[in-house]
Amino acid sequence: MTPLRQRMIEDMKLRNLSASTQDNYVRYVADLARHFGKSPDTLGPKEIRAYQLHLINERGLCANTMSVVVCALRFFYRFTAPRDWVIDEIPAPRQLRRLPVVLSLAEIARFFDAVRYIKYRAILMTAYATGLRVSEITHLKVQDIDSSRMTIRVDQGKGKKDRYVMLSPRLLKILCIYWMTCRPQDWLFPGADMDKPISVGSVDNVCRQARTDAGITKRVTPHILRHSFATHLMEAGTDLRIIQVLLGHTTPRTTARYTHVAVHNIRDTRSPLDALPVS
Repeated sequence: MTPLRQRMIEDMKLRNLSASTQDNYVRYVADLARHFGKSPDTLGPKEIRAYQLHLINERGLCANTMSVVVCALRFFYRFTAPRDWVIDEIPAPRQLRRLPVVLSLAEIARFFDAVRYIKYRAILMTAYATGLRVSEITHLKVQDIDSSRMTIRVDQGKGKKDRYVMLSPRLLKILCIYWMTCRPQDWLFPGADMDKPISVGSVDNVCRQARTDAGITKRVTPHILRHSFATHLMEAGTDLRIIQVLLGHTTPRTTARYTHVAVHNIRDTRSPLDALPVS
């Protein structure tokens, strides 16, 4: 490991950035260096602009990924290799506002019916029943399940914040069956190595296979189960603030996007076409 990379990692640790953020930032700064065959602390705005255009035109990176690239470069040139040029002038793409994919209740039921192995069934049901992020689910521990208070504790979720979500009685029954079958000790959902949690990639693979087996044409990921959780709560009349807390969103604006995909009000609105006299 080069001293420059080591310093960047230390800078990120000092600011308590998550492990996944650290990995992404290091990856893109290293990729910038490889692209030009030079150390990144010798590059400037001209090279950064050329690199960004390369990522967009040649590699076809989407706006969301480009935003991560920009954050990585701004962090590096602000904290690890400070420069006298304006860091914030590294251009950032305009974020695309897309409505999330949401499964219907019937599709959710078909999806779970296609998951036979109790461990994977428990993982994916936890995603839909609680709205947790997949990284939060994989890092749950047995002690986080509190059946006496019917809550699940999320330890240091996104943003390094603890929170509680509800424990559905139906989910508790599934988790009990899973625990009696697999007997997890520390991690609620351990990987092949019992001392480590199951990987996010493994959960993604299970999700894709279940989608295929269920014959669902929509894209299905653990995060789409989270979207479906929030939207179905919204359609059931749950207060927006409660949904915000359950999802672990910092601001209600992030949660408010689910009002655009909750179809109960849209479905119940009468079209002016129906008010026309029948000819």
